[in-house]
Amino acid sequence: MKKFNKILIANRGEIAVRIIKAAKDLGIKTVAVYSLADRNALHVEQADESFYLGSNDLAETYLDIEKIISIAKKSGCEAIHPGYGFLAENPAFVKACDKARIIFIGPSEKAIRLMGNKIESRAFVQKTGIAITEGITGDAKTLSEKALKMNYPILVKAAAGGGGKGMKIVEDHKDLQEILESTSREAASYFGDGTVYIEKYIQQPRHIEVQVLGDNYGNVIHLFERECSLQRRFQKIIEESPSITLNAEVRKALGDAAVRIAREIGYNSAGTVEFLVDHDLNFYFLEMNTRIQVEHPVTEMVTGIDIVREQLLIASGKKMDLPQEDISQNGHAIECRIYAEDPENEFLPSPGCMSLYSEPEGEGIRVDSGINKTARVESFYDPMIAKLIVWGKDREKARVKMIKTLDDFVIHGIKTNISYLKFLLKQKAYKDNKISTGYCDKHSNEIIDLINKEKQRQSSMLPLIASFLFDDLRTRLDHFDHEAVSVWRKIGYWRDVFSLNAEVDREEISISVKQESSNNYFFQIEDKSQNISIKNIDKSGITLSTGEGLQNFFVSRNKKAIYYVSYNGFVYEIKRNEVLPEEENLFGSDAQGPGSDQGNISSPMPGKLIKMNVKKGDKLDKGTTLAIVEAMKMENHIKAPFDSEVLEVKAKEGTMVDGNEILLILEPVEGLEKK
Repeated sequence: MKKFNKILIANRGEIAVRIIKAAKDLGIKTVAVYSLADRNALHVEQADESFYLGSNDLAETYLDIEKIISIAKKSGCEAIHPGYGFLAENPAFVKACDKARIIFIGPSEKAIRLMGNKIESRAFVQKTGIAITEGITGDAKTLSEKALKMNYPILVKAAAGGGGKGMKIVEDHKDLQEILESTSREAASYFGDGTVYIEKYIQQPRHIEVQVLGDNYGNVIHLFERECSLQRRFQKIIEESPSITLNAEVRKALGDAAVRIAREIGYNSAGTVEFLVDHDLNFYFLEMNTRIQVEHPVTEMVTGIDIVREQLLIASGKKMDLPQEDISQNGHAIECRIYAEDPENEFLPSPGCMSLYSEPEGEGIRVDSGINKTARVESFYDPMIAKLIVWGKDREKARVKMIKTLDDFVIHGIKTNISYLKFLLKQKAYKDNKISTGYCDKHSNEIIDLINKEKQRQSSMLPLIASFLFDDLRTRLDHFDHEAVSVWRKIGYWRDVFSLNAEVDREEISISVKQESSNNYFFQIEDKSQNISIKNIDKSGITLSTGEGLQNFFVSRNKKAIYYVSYNGFVYEIKRNEVLPEEENLFGSDAQGPGSDQGNISSPMPGKLIKMNVKKGDKLDKGTTLAIVEAMKMENHIKAPFDSEVLEVKAKEGTMVDGNEILLILEPVEGLEKK
């Protein structure tokens, strides 16, 4: 074995940071690469060296094989770790590494080529006698014709896909052609291969996967299973290990099947064999991901094995010294993926600037993230911000711990799925293990209703009070670089009692305030009054003494003078009339922003307009897909809100658009013949 001196990490975000940590533990120097959007990213800061790839186009940055190989050679790297996504399962990249005499930290080109293509891998696994689901392959015309003979729903999948990308359910044959085209575009964009195939969709399955490790000497082991059944849009959001769905017999059979597949292809790195498990515990091969998985930390937490470290050692030529009989599962681990997305708006990505970022800490708590402070979440990449992993002695202890820990994960300024994850873990179906891969799609509206009802039961008065007191005191503490202008602070407190008008989550509130001493205040809203005293304040929060005891609040404010207050696990958005972002805005403005007219159709987020389906003069039915904007590697279909005629198309296909940018203008029509 020859120890690496320096490696290049051909990735970004949390997985790049994770690889840097494992490399440093082994005394290996690291080289980062970055796009324009990532120039100030944590992985760039933590690496020993870093090199600029280019602007933000994936084809010219993280997918540019020639550029990455050139940087690796220039910087003297002996090996490249691809992380997951991007080039991680691209056989052409492995071949380019081999040609440049650079070690690819991953499996062989043969293994990636075979198992990375879902069509070829299914055919290979079928020969081993391991069950697979029914599927069909061919060009778009062939797929459409053969699909007529299948029972719907069916699943369209990218042949080179993975990570929940490039997968769509088709309920009706009339929608198949559009979904084939859409899935092919997503696959080409994310994986560089637009080939798709069709697979029978199993109703209410469990998604259970097995972590495997193989070396260059024919040794293959498994590190047991992870259950990944809680998903939205086929992308996992909660994973755990072990799976309480399995009994000992099925657990052994799954492990043996995964090892058999890996051994048959001479697998020589970390990889994951994924299965669908039905209600009778019959299992079917789904796919093999020939790379490190997003959810690998839950396996590390229960086995004590550092999987990325093992990858590095295997690639350097070390023989594995992990006998299968010595590996066991200890306790229970749960991972929650923290996404910049809006659960109330069909989980649409929510890029933008954070005003506060605070990670939880403690024994048995792990956070894998690509940031460690407030940051801007760009629309160019996947919306995952971080992974939160907890360990407990059993599943229930881990579940309760995760719920508490989610309350301590504070992100302000953008929408996230934190509350959604917490309430998902509170569901009786989760506690009783009565879930499947379709659970979130079926029950998300119920969960969101529960979140809103629970939030409404709390007093919005306290978050408003916290924002006022925190803002009033922080000037003295001098913790902040910018200061919103308060009318009262600008002209002076000219009376002992004054009224504060605000919107808390768009609900108007008027509140009277009287300062009784330096740390004591009296607040009144209509017939409700509250005596408050300040116990503690720091740069991100305040502790108040109320009639119900001590209450903790995280408080932040963005440059537009919008306050965010975290209280009891909820985030409140507060606009206060006496606080102005800039002095010139003192008298306000009557200008209306884009999209104020119902006929102005705007982009829901920053992204790339990949398809404009209409032209001026077209007459459309309500629900017609007008345009498709790609953001965070997801296609967002913008539909006509009413029967209409296109008055003007304002955006050009293939261009980048801003959030709320007007794409086209419609005029409502009734009774007109459609083209």
